[in-house]
Amino acid sequence: MYSQFLNDRKALAIEICNKLSEDYNYVSIFGKHANGKRFVVNSKITQIGDSTSIREAEAGFVIKVYNGDHYSEYSIDDLKDFDYAKFKKDIALKGLHQECVAVDILSDEPLTERFIREDPHPLSDDEIVDRLEAFKNYFTGYDPKVVNVTCAFVRREISSMFISKRRQLEQYYSWNNCMASIITADGDTIQENYDGSYGNDTKATLDDFDAKKEHIAKIAIKLLEATPIEPGVYDVITDPTISGLIAHEAFGHGVEMDMFVKNRAKAKDYIGKKVASTIVNMHDGAKAALSAASYFFDDDGILAQDTTIIENGILKDGISDVLTALELKKAPSGNSRRESTRRKAYTRMTNTFFCPGTAKVEDMFKSIKHGYYLCNTNNGMEDPKNWNIQCTAQYGLEIKDGHFTGKIVAPVVMSGYVLDVLNSISMVSDEFKVIGSGMCGKGHKEWVYVADGGPYLKARVKLG
Repeated sequence: MYSQFLNDRKALAIEICNKLSEDYNYVSIFGKHANGKRFVVNSKITQIGDSTSIREAEAGFVIKVYNGDHYSEYSIDDLKDFDYAKFKKDIALKGLHQECVAVDILSDEPLTERFIREDPHPLSDDEIVDRLEAFKNYFTGYDPKVVNVTCAFVRREISSMFISKRRQLEQYYSWNNCMASIITADGDTIQENYDGSYGNDTKATLDDFDAKKEHIAKIAIKLLEATPIEPGVYDVITDPTISGLIAHEAFGHGVEMDMFVKNRAKAKDYIGKKVASTIVNMHDGAKAALSAASYFFDDDGILAQDTTIIENGILKDGISDVLTALELKKAPSGNSRRESTRRKAYTRMTNTFFCPGTAKVEDMFKSIKHGYYLCNTNNGMEDPKNWNIQCTAQYGLEIKDGHFTGKIVAPVVMSGYVLDVLNSISMVSDEFKVIGSGMCGKGHKEWVYVADGGPYLKARVKLG
């Protein structure tokens, strides 16, 4: 349910906002209260505890003001500790200043709304532990080569509010991740397989994991046969997790428009130009899909949106936080996000994905003369300035003459130039999935929840 802590501070937030508005052209107060509970079951422990990560457990406020020259932000853990004189002094001496050139005051259109997305089928702690115990027992009994299993479930609840002179917004939503790590061994060979399920419905999340547990166990054993891939250029089919990784790395950070302002993204010069095959379409937005990155309004009070990044191969637009949009003279896209209320808001991805096409997955596999089916995202890197990307799949399955050979390779690293990779896409499946459980940093820090995904893609890429 919506945070009692925030509910108790709402009247005070309005009072402070009105007081500050006497001295500042623009005032807003963003408040957030998030908490998480983590369940872990393995051969040694059964553990339930509140998460200690600031990304899952925090409460605090950010006050943003505009003095006619620049914007400043002020972080405070509890509005009950607000002192006007101290605020004025701190803002003048060490406030976080974000200077914009020739910009107007932020829009403050009237809106009062409360948004709620609850877990439709919550389970008790004991019920969750029982399900995890059953998963652990299944994996440990699957094959003698399984030497260690850890099953975990994380439940997050997020409440936030945004108060300005004319806006009063409140939201509550929850999200669940269920995951397993399976360690297998055969002589000196040791491998790990990991996978998970996710959603805002606790029972459905656990049921989905139950449905895929046999496949997870099968791959865990199969990975013991994995060999390195022979480097080269191959036709590949990517599963939705790898398709999402490509979307995230190709035009994720690269279209975060605060990078445009700093001249750190090549995409700035390609808006309106062809960057991909004409069958490629890509979106980003908290409203575009349901995932761990789906909220109703962002950390600067902008309602969630669905932004078209690529349309029929043409780069159409980027995403922005409010101050970046103000500087670029664009409407904000609802992508202002903070790691916590003690951190600055940046332009950040939410749900970044390729849109479905028309091809049938079975026809895509049949079209491969010799190549690989790449599965299970591992990690990736991108260079928004020079457009080089690297995406790692946990494993690949060899395909010859449209059939799987039974050979598995792992890990598999795909690399290349963004335009080459996206223009090589020749088939896009009608099956589609957004993977809603990841996290992403801005450079090496500023971690927030993100999601990505898409259909199965056929492309020609460099593997190694």
